[in-house]
Amino acid sequence: MAGYMALENLTVLDLTRVLAGPFCTMMLADMGAHVIKIEIPGSGDDTRAYPPFREKNRNGERESLYFANINRNKKGVTLNLKTDAGKELFKRLVEQADIVVENYRPGVMDKLGLGYDVLQQINPRIIYAAVSGFGSYGPYHLRPGYDILSQAMGGMMAITGPQGGPPTRAGSALGDILGGLHVTIGILAAINARTITGKGQRVDISLMDSVIAATENTAIKYLETGQIPQRMGNRYAAVSPYDAFRCKDGVIIIAAGNQHLYEKLCNEVLHRPDMITDPRFTDMPGRLKNQDDIQAVIENFLKDYTMQQATELILSKGIPAGPILDISQILADPHVKEREMFVEMDHPTLGRITVNGCAIKLMDTRPSVRTPAPALGQDNREIYQGMLGLTDEQYSALHDSQVF
Repeated sequence: MAGYMALENLTVLDLTRVLAGPFCTMMLADMGAHVIKIEIPGSGDDTRAYPPFREKNRNGERESLYFANINRNKKGVTLNLKTDAGKELFKRLVEQADIVVENYRPGVMDKLGLGYDVLQQINPRIIYAAVSGFGSYGPYHLRPGYDILSQAMGGMMAITGPQGGPPTRAGSALGDILGGLHVTIGILAAINARTITGKGQRVDISLMDSVIAATENTAIKYLETGQIPQRMGNRYAAVSPYDAFRCKDGVIIIAAGNQHLYEKLCNEVLHRPDMITDPRFTDMPGRLKNQDDIQAVIENFLKDYTMQQATELILSKGIPAGPILDISQILADPHVKEREMFVEMDHPTLGRITVNGCAIKLMDTRPSVRTPAPALGQDNREIYQGMLGLTDEQYSALHDSQVF
């Protein structure tokens, strides 16, 4: 393994809170960036008040594991950007930074006098990344944005849920995660562009845009056919059989994604070669129209198999299959363990905790979970004195004035 990390030469000023922005800066920090999380004095990130909690001492004080999971590997400072002194300290940090990430409603940073036009005058190489519900321009840009709104207005809920049932939000904050991924990609692209031009730029990410992008070919289907795609449960409008099927003790997925795999399923698993020549099932359009009939045959075959038996049988024939796992099964899964998708770490007040691992596997400069999420203002002295060179007197005066 290399003796360095992929992004260790980058300094990030993280003004984000809740999930989309912190997920982005978590990824950057996991890959080695020096991320300085800047929070409001006294209260901090909203997620410090989000469950689940764990008591951190015998006095019954509790701390958020939600916050601890998403904010590992970051330094933590407090700063009041509404004060003149706070603005000046932030500008001094910008002089030494590579990236600013924020997820305020568009216009907030401009009103504070800290928008991109100001910051790029201070540091022309600064990359200014913003992620918001609807982006920095467009008719909706001033609307407040939350994950569920992005899933609703981005088209995800309209195609998610049981057939004939109501529109359904994904089980996690998918819009926030997609927004966090897109802003991360945008930042990395802007870093590369800076090596070409020598200048930074703005990165503008909308949760709604990110969800629309994730609905993949939904628009193409509608534009081509004039038909609005409907909710199909676990089915996929382009492929069949590609669905969840009930076994003796649970449900598995079978993904026969092409004609060859479908024929192998019929011949080698179901022992029903007649389903290959049956006019209803000879091609993909026919199978898509008759998915109920296909499901009945497959589930009748699987009724005497456990999930493990069925999965092993189908995989042994070269057909993609797998069980639907809950989180207790995922945590125990040997593949997940080897891929380090959950990492145990020591936290100074919470003790031993488990956090999500990094899904990006850079084989020479591996991302890692190294330090716990910071306590509120934990690194004020290190950053303001060590990085900006404040004297003890200056530090005390600013602290006493509640600038941080």
